[in-house]
Amino acid sequence: MKCIDVDVAIVGAGSAGMSAYKAARAHTDKLVVIEQGPYGTTCARVGCMPSKLLIAAAGTAHVIDGSAGFGIEVAGRRIDGAAVMSRVRRERDRFVGFVLDTVDGWPEAHRLQGRARFLAPGVLCVNDDLRVNAARIVIATGATPNIPAGWRERLGDRLIVNDDVFEWTTLPDSVAVVGTGVVGLELAQALHRLGVRVRLFGRGGRAGPLTDPVMQSAVKAWLQTTLPYSGNASDLDARREGEGIVVEWRDERQAPHREHFDYLLAAAGRRPALSGLDLDKADIPLDDKGIPRFDRDTCRISDTPVFIAGDADNDLPLLHEAADDGRIAGRNAGRYPDVRAETRRTPLNIVFTDPQMAMAGASHGELTSSGVAFAWGEASFADQGRARVMGRNQGVIRVYGDRADGRILGAELFGPDVEHLAHLLAWSIQRGDRVSDALACPFYHPVLEEGLRSALQGLARALRDQAGGSPP
Repeated sequence: MKCIDVDVAIVGAGSAGMSAYKAARAHTDKLVVIEQGPYGTTCARVGCMPSKLLIAAAGTAHVIDGSAGFGIEVAGRRIDGAAVMSRVRRERDRFVGFVLDTVDGWPEAHRLQGRARFLAPGVLCVNDDLRVNAARIVIATGATPNIPAGWRERLGDRLIVNDDVFEWTTLPDSVAVVGTGVVGLELAQALHRLGVRVRLFGRGGRAGPLTDPVMQSAVKAWLQTTLPYSGNASDLDARREGEGIVVEWRDERQAPHREHFDYLLAAAGRRPALSGLDLDKADIPLDDKGIPRFDRDTCRISDTPVFIAGDADNDLPLLHEAADDGRIAGRNAGRYPDVRAETRRTPLNIVFTDPQMAMAGASHGELTSSGVAFAWGEASFADQGRARVMGRNQGVIRVYGDRADGRILGAELFGPDVEHLAHLLAWSIQRGDRVSDALACPFYHPVLEEGLRSALQGLARALRDQAGGSPP
């Protein structure tokens, strides 16, 4: 078996792995990146970018569908599924191409193609014919879709995951979407707006990442009027029937239902892609789910010279978090044993449904479980001026503030284009702004940001009432 010695070995060339490579290379040129699949990152190939391309097409169709409400008649409306998917794939390939250009710019000696697994602490085997002795290792293997046991065997090629959607050459007639997380919500709504018959299945009635009960109620009420939705499906079963599948389930009243679809899209989350790494031979501590125990501020696994970054760590599966993980892990692996904790950015999460969902800073659930004394302010988009002008007056936002000092702690948002409001809030939270600081900033008229001001004003009143006078 051939053998090489390196300072740093990075397993995985996704967003986290690429970021780790750039950071580690600032400290050593004796490193390799090992990738068993195609280069291109999850975001560019099957995640952020192709999904937004599909959502953009769906949004255009929805605008046309709603044009009559503005007194505009659109004749001859037709959705060309082949043309829609041609643009999705074409633009997707363009984004992937940018990533490939970056990888092609790396020295060839830094790129190893193949499957890596641990032989011993600090020792990796690639493709069973190459031994890599690495002084430090970064695990950046990403994540893989969850597929319920037995479904692949029963449904065959009628079972798909989000990766498969973006290889379609046209749109199907019908899709059952199982899972009400970010992927399930985004793709179900997009396909529905593009004329695909969709039913979205969930369990327990929860939909999306928002944790505030008020926000969850708003999301569920919206879903009930947006697309066929079974949020409390039980005894769900799927099987092949002819060229499609049949899904059977019971609703919250235990009434049985049966519906035929072309495909079943499994969107029940993703899990770290760690199987096959033989982590048991790496001498690193694992939790009860088989995930390495690590320090989020250093990305170091216990007191070992092994680091973990991106979706592989099962922490915050978001591109910007993966890139930050990679940067921290790469720096610490590169300059090891000088391991330094780095300040993390304010959490920010966005779901690109319409209305959008977003979270900035601490969530309602996190604040409640932490025991922090907090107040909240709320604003509805139902009568918000700009939202009504656009005919998009749905949703609600809640902003949370510290009762002790008036700092903005977090927010959960559901409404039109709240991606922008969430960014404003995340920046304020990271600066340590108090509610009074945010309200001292300018708000133009008429803009959606006025809805945020209303929520902040409500929060200021709650803090003032608690303080018995002026807010802290």
